[in-house]
Amino acid sequence: MISIDNYDFKGKRALVRVDFNVPLDDKGQVTDDTRIRAAVPTIKKVLAEGGSVILMSHMGRPKKNPDPKYSLEQIVPAVEKNLGVKVAFAGDCMGDKAAEMAKALKPGEVLLLENLRFYAEEEGKPRGLADDATKEEKDAAKKALKEGPQKEFVKKLASYGDCYVNDAFGTAHRKHASTYLIAKYFPNDKMFGYLMEREVKAIAAVMENPARPFCAIIGGSKVSSKIGVIKALIEKCDSIVIGGGMTYTFAAAQGGKVGNSICEPDMFPVALEILELAKQKGVKLVMSPDALIADDFSQNANTKTAPANNIPDGWEGVDIADQGKKAFREHILGCKTILWNGPVGVFEIDKFATGSKEVALAIAEATKNGAYSLIGGGDSVACVNKFGLADQVSYISTGGGALLEYIEFGDLPGVAAIRD
Repeated sequence: MISIDNYDFKGKRALVRVDFNVPLDDKGQVTDDTRIRAAVPTIKKVLAEGGSVILMSHMGRPKKNPDPKYSLEQIVPAVEKNLGVKVAFAGDCMGDKAAEMAKALKPGEVLLLENLRFYAEEEGKPRGLADDATKEEKDAAKKALKEGPQKEFVKKLASYGDCYVNDAFGTAHRKHASTYLIAKYFPNDKMFGYLMEREVKAIAAVMENPARPFCAIIGGSKVSSKIGVIKALIEKCDSIVIGGGMTYTFAAAQGGKVGNSICEPDMFPVALEILELAKQKGVKLVMSPDALIADDFSQNANTKTAPANNIPDGWEGVDIADQGKKAFREHILGCKTILWNGPVGVFEIDKFATGSKEVALAIAEATKNGAYSLIGGGDSVACVNKFGLADQVSYISTGGGALLEYIEFGDLPGVAAIRD
């Protein structure tokens, strides 16, 4: 694997996969440019060394080509503002015009291709199938797409550049054309960008040789979406703090009453299996004994406190309460490595965000005291940003799904494609 610091970009056209899937308002204005800013050091490195840059990214999940709602043309001003250079826009990621613009690039110039997902070939998922298509028909369509059009799509993208840089950690868990398949066209000229390097190192610091005690805080609404991650963490952690809607599935699985709280009865056997596995491995599972409950899912709801396993009908758990805040805080402050993925309450509603805020404050304090803290997942990142604590933790990951899959499987397709 080549380091971006050891590659000679002079006179080279660098094909850089970035993650510019940024939020836009109804006027097409970028409302959070975090992902754009994260890619700037890599882009500037190439330009400073006499290279040119061809940026490629996806945005959203467009179902047709083109869809103005998901056009990357909207973000050109934000990219130019952060880079401090003019950015040309190709208007497509395929076709003669894109190829000609890429070929004509001069050192110091930047070209942004149109949304890669305007083409089904990027994800390798056929479109336009009938709603009642059989599994066999879907499999045949996918095979035909991958064996023909997708190969040509990847070959065309690769032809634009002299080298390939993957700096899109948020999409590294997908075997997509621009994040995985394209790397084989650059056997001696492929590398991670600075952001990818930092992400991989940050996860390694947590998963490979963590300072102990090592605690993972896992929130979110559903056990079903975190089964593999929790099981993988039981093999690595000393303790796991479980919060959010998952709490009530665990409580109900053990015979508790959870009222109208979010709950997955079909996950009761899995929850009990996780409890038993943690016990066998000597891993402490920490859950809030009490819950803030509400009679409505809104800022104006009536609220009160109840035991997390004894919530009356007509009420739902929306946050941890005082005992949980104290227990979580004390536990976090006793740890040397902390991984946080997922809020412990409905943090989007201020009234239900105090538990997540206490968790964020405790992580910041533990970090100040010498702990290593890694925050990953969109909602957790939004939490620390909302509470103004982003600069008080060790590292904030840009990829939620990618981070979780890295933890669960120990590698990612986009990472392996560069490293191998």
